[in-house]
Amino acid sequence: MKIANIGVMSPGDMGQAVAQQLKQHGYHVCTALDRRSARSKALAREAGLTDLGSLGRLTEQCEVILSIMNPAAALEFSGEVAQALRANQRHPLFVDCNAIAPVTMQAVNANITAAGGRCADGGIIGPPPRGTAKMRLYVSGPEARELEPLSTPQISVQVLSERIGDASAIKMCYGAMNKGVIALALEVLVAARRLGVDAAFETQLLETQRDVYERVIGGLPVMPPKAYRWVPEMLEIARTFEAVGMTPRVFQGAADIYEFVAATALGRETPESRDKSRGGKDVVRMLADAPVK
Repeated sequence: MKIANIGVMSPGDMGQAVAQQLKQHGYHVCTALDRRSARSKALAREAGLTDLGSLGRLTEQCEVILSIMNPAAALEFSGEVAQALRANQRHPLFVDCNAIAPVTMQAVNANITAAGGRCADGGIIGPPPRGTAKMRLYVSGPEARELEPLSTPQISVQVLSERIGDASAIKMCYGAMNKGVIALALEVLVAARRLGVDAAFETQLLETQRDVYERVIGGLPVMPPKAYRWVPEMLEIARTFEAVGMTPRVFQGAADIYEFVAATALGRETPESRDKSRGGKDVVRMLADAPVK
């Protein structure tokens, strides 16, 4: 398949950065902004994306459609794409790149293929590819190799297998290790401050767990605006682990932590509007001072 036109839905923080990378490497990158938020529309304009308006036009004009959005919306969105595919009888390759459980990915695949479409499983690991930042896109499924040409110096496309669900599985495991550790550390740090032992606790961590502590503190400033999306991701991880006989409760608890963060003033910021001078200790202090429900 020759790929010239790529649809990205939707151009949020990650989607916009991916779209910009693909555009810089010669692809015509489109989106469909009917019924999308003012923020998505602004980010799309900033990236210079072509707005085709409707999903119908997006599926008609693009060879590949990348779904990069809040994981809570992934399954419903695949259903909307399926309706568009039935209406126009086109067969672009739909790639779900969201943080969803393998079983959810299989439901997405069922939606797309039942409408006569083609589907690949994708899992993004790494930050939005801006500046010098790089990310990896794991892909799996029978048609995953068709996505290899999308690799750029900052987007590494790695084919895992021909099985739908494998790319989602590695995303779930990595997200559990990464964001699960952040959730646990954040809960402990906020509790230590509320208990009034945060200074002594920090000294202890710097003596015995410096690498872990500094990594978590260094990553906290960018987390709050993303917390609302990490809630459904934690629930998808819980669903993933429960399906293989592990307890879902650890990540149901992590979802509670991110839900708490999302409900604060910090959580209501956007990646663009957050105070870039705010450090990780400031985040812990502000969250510890948030009202206790």
